[in-house]
Order: sequence, then C-alpha cells, then structure tokens
Amino acid sequence: MKLIREITEKDITNKETYEEISYKIRKASRAIVFNEENNIAILNVSNDNYHKLPGGGIEKDEDIITALRRELIEEVGVEVDVINELGMIIEYRDNFKQLQISYCYLCKVVGAYQETSFTEEEKNNGFILEWVSLNEAISILEKDNPEKYMGKFIRKRDLEFLKNVTI
Repeated sequence: MKLIREITEKDITNKETYEEISYKIRKASRAIVFNEENNIAILNVSNDNYHKLPGGGIEKDEDIITALRRELIEEVGVEVDVINELGMIIEYRDNFKQLQISYCYLCKVVGAYQETSFTEEEKNNGFILEWVSLNEAISILEKDNPEKYMGKFIRKRDLEFLKNVTI
C-alpha cells in the first residue's frame, strides 16, 4: 500500500522532539464510504469540534479488511464493497508514545442501512454520523478546530486522506 504521509509532533504542535521514544504500534483501518448519492460518511465528534472518517483499531484476531468491515457496520451501519486502496498514513503521537499506522480504502455501500452501534466512548465524545459530498467533507475538516491532542492528529490525517481521493 502506498504511503501518503507521515505526521509528526512538529506537524501538530510545531515543536521538534529530540528525545528517544519507544513507540507502541497501533494499526487501524479507515474508509471513505460512498453511498448511492455519491456522498461520503463522516463522523462529527461534536464534543471536540472535529470530524473524522469511520474506522478504528485492528484487533489481534483480525486482518485489515475484517476490521474495516466491522468498524463500518458499527459506526456507519453499512456493509460495503471495498473498491480500492487509497493509501496509508503513519502518525508519531509522541505524547502517547504511540505510532499509529492507518490503512485507508475507498468503499461503496451495499445492502440496507442499519442502526449505528457506537461504543460508550464514542457516544460520550458526541459522535454523529453525517453524509456529505467529498468537497464538503474537505471544507468541513479544513474549518474544524479540535481542542485535544488526539483530535489534532485525526483531523490532519483524515484531511490528507480526503485530499488524496481521485474520482
């Protein structure tokens, strides 16, 4: 899979990190999911002023696509056809000593829509599913202003994924 970008502490805080860090690796799958109106699913994290692409961590008994399908049923309430690989982004989250590798795919909704099943943490963060055009999603994320460290990384990562979509 093509590496789109590496996001470092300097990209988020404008500070260089010079200390040696042993990172814990976290792998995640993400998707840009198109519906029949050619809109995409984004999640409004209303309690922290940003939006994100659906997806999440890959559990130890899952491969990337299995995790992707599970996350999309949970967060978007849809099953999908995976159309193509978009690419991956690596994030060096120094404050958490975490190196996150996100694999992103282009997907198309198939079948009926179901109720989302957000986790308690996602509900507490105020997750709201929205369907918007690709250009609207880019505009929304460009205007977002997350307050928390994690949200700043997520916004930068997902905006990069969105800007790399070619239709």
